[in-house]
Amino acid sequence: MGAAAVPVILFASACSSDSGSDGDKKDSGDKASASASGGSEDSGGSGDKAATVEKAAFAKLPEPCDTLSKKTLGDLVPAAKNKAGKTGTSDDVSTRGNCTWDSLDNNGVDGSQFRWLRVSLNRFESDQSLGSGAKRAQGNFTKQVTDAQAAKDAKGVKTTPVPGVGDQATLVSYDVKKEKDTFKQQTLVARVENAVVTVDYNGAGLAGDKSPDASTLAKATEKAAKEAVAAVAAANKAGGADKPSGSAKDDKPAKDDKSSDSSDGSGAKPETDAKPKSE
Repeated sequence: MGAAAVPVILFASACSSDSGSDGDKKDSGDKASASASGGSEDSGGSGDKAATVEKAAFAKLPEPCDTLSKKTLGDLVPAAKNKAGKTGTSDDVSTRGNCTWDSLDNNGVDGSQFRWLRVSLNRFESDQSLGSGAKRAQGNFTKQVTDAQAAKDAKGVKTTPVPGVGDQATLVSYDVKKEKDTFKQQTLVARVENAVVTVDYNGAGLAGDKSPDASTLAKATEKAAKEAVAAVAAANKAGGADKPSGSAKDDKPAKDDKSSDSSDGSGAKPETDAKPKSE
């Protein structure tokens, strides 16, 4: 919260000496006091200025479904029916948005491999009363990490700092049991300047297939997070490159109409609301 400016009030003496020299000394002392406090006689004795916050570094966000390259999507969701991804609803696309992909590699009686991926973007403006955009983003970053650690039915929660992804990044990993299947969840939250990028990625071996390796999923999540962070920075460069090289949007079918996800077929994915959690 920005501290309210406290005016400095200077009180003049109610009387003065009959001596002209004494009066001059008093006037001189009053001026010196006003000068020391930052005020002036002409300003009514208050020279304090309202505190200002630094301008937010990023003024916009890229399209969430354009943050990852085709190669990365091919690695993380290889059997995705909708390569373009599904854009979540947002009441302000300049400050928040998300995109989801799901993949089911069905091998019949030999089992299936399921993957679910979401990239969420949140941007915070600098605000006189709430603080700088970077400070507000840092608060949201901390809250998202805390929420991931407290996910419902999470087992074996592990939190790991991830260097080299934005200004700060943390990976939260855990297992979630859904009926007979165990889903390996990876949530990586990263902050870059006044933006927060969150990548949720989970996988499971269905119908008796082997569960995916958690460390492999974690590495893939980190790779996706790095690309999404780079996409945010690129969208704000002069010239406005809104997508990374090799974006999945190249030569891909049109995206679905904007709508929120209601199901991925597993029931194990995190919430899909595009709005950021409260700071």
